[in-house]
Amino acid sequence: MGEIIAVTNQKGGVGKTTTCVNLAASLATLHRRVLVVDLDPQGNATTGCGLDKASLELTSCEVILGEAQALDAIQLVQDSAFSLMPANSDLTVAEVRLLQEIGRELKIRNALEPVRDLYDYILIDCPPTINMLTVNALTAADGTLIPIQCEYYALEGLSSLLETIKQVRNTVNHALRIKGLLRTMFDPRNKLAREVSEQLLKHFDDKVYATVIPRNVRLAEAPSFGLVALTHDRNSTGAKAYQALAEEVIAQETGEREIGAA
Repeated sequence: MGEIIAVTNQKGGVGKTTTCVNLAASLATLHRRVLVVDLDPQGNATTGCGLDKASLELTSCEVILGEAQALDAIQLVQDSAFSLMPANSDLTVAEVRLLQEIGRELKIRNALEPVRDLYDYILIDCPPTINMLTVNALTAADGTLIPIQCEYYALEGLSSLLETIKQVRNTVNHALRIKGLLRTMFDPRNKLAREVSEQLLKHFDDKVYATVIPRNVRLAEAPSFGLVALTHDRNSTGAKAYQALAEEVIAQETGEREIGAA
């Protein structure tokens, strides 16, 4: 049965979508079957994989509302060996409708159940906010991966997210755990970035991935071409970093270094 990982942070611009699609591509090169579920109404994971949001017939919106089966909405990403359940702005409508439905927290979990055995990993790209879509992702997930940019407000936003994860664990998903915190867009020349990184390691210890994602031009420009970093420039430092992260994530399968609970 595939492991479901919610890639989430309530703060935008921290490399959440970049992490989701590039980790998926890197896991696929290591012979893992991977599905990315775009659950962000901005649809950045969708466009970053080369799909036109405006021309989509079936998306995660229809799936979450029960108007389509997950398998019908899933597409293979061109030039990559992973699959994608795309999204567009219609998801905003889905979120509003969910608020009026019974069992609204369970919609994604139930929708993914029929396809879960088809994949080794299902990565959910969450919206940059704590809303019903994010709660759905956390309810469906076995664990959460939290990208964090090493800047001034990083720890403040993280505490709110950890409280939400705790609430979800105590109510609708007792098995939810934190897989790891990932430092993104890291510039070692920046003193503040180094200090925040040290604070993360001090407070969260082995919950922090050893892999650090650098600030990298080739990584940042890849989505504008509708490509993942491995396809755009597999020799870039960004692509190599996500390859290292994939290896670290897989190592958790067998060695399962204890990341612990929030």
